[in-house]
Amino acid sequence: MSAFADNLRDPVLYAVPFFVLFMVLEGASLALLEDDDRAARRTYERRDTRTNILMGLGSLVVNGSARVVALLAYAALYVVAPIHLDPHRWYVWVYAVLVVDLLFYTEHRAAHRVRILWAAHQAHHSSQRFNLSTAVRQKWNPWWELIVWVPLPLLGLPPWMIFTTFSINLIYQFFVHTERIDRMWRPIEFVLNTPSHHRVHHASDPEYLDKNYAGVFIVWDRLFGSFVEERHRPTYGLTTNVDSYNPIKLQYYLYGDIWRDVRRARSWSQRLGYVFGPPGWQPTTAARPATTVATS
Repeated sequence: MSAFADNLRDPVLYAVPFFVLFMVLEGASLALLEDDDRAARRTYERRDTRTNILMGLGSLVVNGSARVVALLAYAALYVVAPIHLDPHRWYVWVYAVLVVDLLFYTEHRAAHRVRILWAAHQAHHSSQRFNLSTAVRQKWNPWWELIVWVPLPLLGLPPWMIFTTFSINLIYQFFVHTERIDRMWRPIEFVLNTPSHHRVHHASDPEYLDKNYAGVFIVWDRLFGSFVEERHRPTYGLTTNVDSYNPIKLQYYLYGDIWRDVRRARSWSQRLGYVFGPPGWQPTTAARPATTVATS
């Protein structure tokens, strides 16, 4: 049991004090801006920040509970895996970081293009502000990513290593949720996800929709045709924003919309379209644009 408990330790929990510290530093730097108009648009807003933090705390509880179940399932798969990789080898960690990040890109892209997956993920995009507190505005529905990770124990990664690597991925992503950094050194911008790239991802502007899904490495977007460079300051939020700061409504309202659409559908093809089509799908017209910058 002690070994099992050790496997449940999440690096994100240890990073929380640093998240708070950097949010305070970012807020202080915004307050000291000389341009009052810029500061007003970019600074923290009390209700929005409170919602972000509540959603972050909720995700720790929900994801922690889901992690217990997933760890048991992954352990069962790992037992029957044809190979077991040695986590004491540095190259195994390199392999883990790359494959987890590629799967994150795949899972994230699907979450923006399949409505039932988007219903879970959209909560992260629902803020119309973009700062470090936005990073902790996390979903309470981790089931899709847990399914996507199923191949990893079969590929020889120890279950605890899967969760640790993904937590490192999330910690990295925290720092790309800011407007305080403009552009970084060009080689970094080419290889890694940066604040500039991720601002595009959180935008609702038509030219930015469904772009820059990267977790750590932006090269996946460059390889698979989903990269767009930041050309102007984005408009953040959903294409149709939700006028609420209620975390429960922000987490689950879209499931209600899906249910209502399925109930009024006239055929099974329409029902499947409302559930598995892209956000905005309609049976008699071409699919409308996704409901956000389309994944944290």
